[in-house]
Amino acid sequence: MKIWLDDIRPAPAGFVLAHSVNEAIALVEQAEAEGVGVEIIDCDHDLGDYFPDGGDGIKLLDWLCERQTFYPIALHTANPVGRDNMLRLIRRHWK
Repeated sequence: MKIWLDDIRPAPAGFVLAHSVNEAIALVEQAEAEGVGVEIIDCDHDLGDYFPDGGDGIKLLDWLCERQTFYPIALHTANPVGRDNMLRLIRRHWK
């Protein structure tokens, strides 16, 4: 499964859309339960109106770190500070 986390942009072909962190978590858990696996998670940082449902995109990375499931991550956020914070987390934990 390819997961696209974004509050505004539509998912590219082949991706499943999650508007919020909690939706993305549910998709990861669904993929794992079904044995499908997670091919990549492409993240936005700022999730606008969906923020109350799990926080900004970096919270998904925090959750992945806590459970030590380091699926491939791509970032498409336009927020330079958010991108830097997410990249710092990825560089520290994803090997």
